[in-house]
Amino acid sequence: MRAIIRRFMNEKTFLLYLATWTLVAVTPGPAVMCAVSQATRHGFRASLTGISGIQAGNFLFFACIACGLVALLSEATTAFTVVRMIGAAYLVYLGVRIIASSLRAKATTSQVGASGPPAHRSLFLQGVLIQITNPKALLFVSALLPQFIDPQRPILLQLVVLSLATVLVDAIVLSIYAGLAERGLRSMKQARLAVWLERAFGTALIGFGFRLFASKR
Repeated sequence: MRAIIRRFMNEKTFLLYLATWTLVAVTPGPAVMCAVSQATRHGFRASLTGISGIQAGNFLFFACIACGLVALLSEATTAFTVVRMIGAAYLVYLGVRIIASSLRAKATTSQVGASGPPAHRSLFLQGVLIQITNPKALLFVSALLPQFIDPQRPILLQLVVLSLATVLVDAIVLSIYAGLAERGLRSMKQARLAVWLERAFGTALIGFGFRLFASKR
């Protein structure tokens, strides 16, 4: 692995990127809220489907960067605004849906996995939409990457290496969040607290949605 990394990019630069992205990944945001919410509602294994969807969104980000679409999006104010509004609306919708689901749940059944067998396609799509409808995340990645790209080496191959590192780190961090969320609820064994945690996650998503809606760029 180290030989492959050294072939395409500077090892110290790669390690610095790993450290930087790890700090980004552990910062709570819509992706973290999505993973935690799915884990508390459907269990850890089901949340891995949503986490896979989030990583599919990350791959799309890198594909857009490789195709130069980020530059177009950053210059096209109208397109950026439309995508931002869609993303904000979806986050608010998802938050409201989670809160509504917790309100309908009875105290005796609102435990981990009590929502019934999850539709994995729906969880995966939810993860993808959470990620790709956040244009600020795309622009953030596109602004971060150039600092770690060596123009004297194959750029596309460096993007491949960094994209794989990003997905791996992101998936590990989100899985840890999801696992801790499920284990925390199991250890608490308090149905009411589980319901209130779901409402807190839903409220956080709504907050992220309004913050994205209010932001200009």
